[in-house]
Amino acid sequence: MIIRGLQGRWKYFRPGAGYVDMTTIGIIGAGHIGSQIARKAVQLGYDVVISNSRGPETLSDLVAELGPTAKAGTAADAAAMADFAVVTVPLKSYRDVPVEPLANKVVIDTNNYYWERDGRIPALDKGEATVSGLLQEHLPGSRVAKGFNHIMAKDITADGTPAGTDNRRALATASDFPDASALVTRLYDEFGFDTVNVGSLAESWRVERDRPAYVVRQNAEELESNLARAPRTVEG
Repeated sequence: MIIRGLQGRWKYFRPGAGYVDMTTIGIIGAGHIGSQIARKAVQLGYDVVISNSRGPETLSDLVAELGPTAKAGTAADAAAMADFAVVTVPLKSYRDVPVEPLANKVVIDTNNYYWERDGRIPALDKGEATVSGLLQEHLPGSRVAKGFNHIMAKDITADGTPAGTDNRRALATASDFPDASALVTRLYDEFGFDTVNVGSLAESWRVERDRPAYVVRQNAEELESNLARAPRTVEG
């Protein structure tokens, strides 16, 4: 179970230890999105464990830039050490994400379906599945939430503004688990964004590639409008 502590930091229940702060983000995938999330997370005081497919030694420059609260590891390391995780690997590689060490944890999925890169996935082409739904099927013991999938990487650290700012940029989330959506909402706010909750993962297609809400700057009202007019399937 996840709760919010008195200082606003999220806590989760650890058997034998009670409620402990959720201070470590495991980032599986160190591309543009993963690296930018790591940069903002360390600015906010989180510890970060980041991984890629090429090995921890290839991340030495990034970790040096991030500072002492960041470390590189394998995907299994990032999953095991995480209080919650961000999965930001190419969709074609989602089955390589470690399963067991992510059990009982919230996993934020940034993925999008690029058939040119990932190969054709008929269930997505036909509108019978969603990108984050596929990850949830792969991680049955985790609580997957859509997040950070419809913003350019550079904007993650550049576009955030304080809560209450006029015309504040908004981002969408979706999950089958209310605490996972709540965690993304809190993280978005810390990063400087409002949140629009799409609903369950079955509705998360509304914010995927080639829909009106994809990688455009929009406030919450505009995002809600763009989500509502999204087509279920797109040409491509």
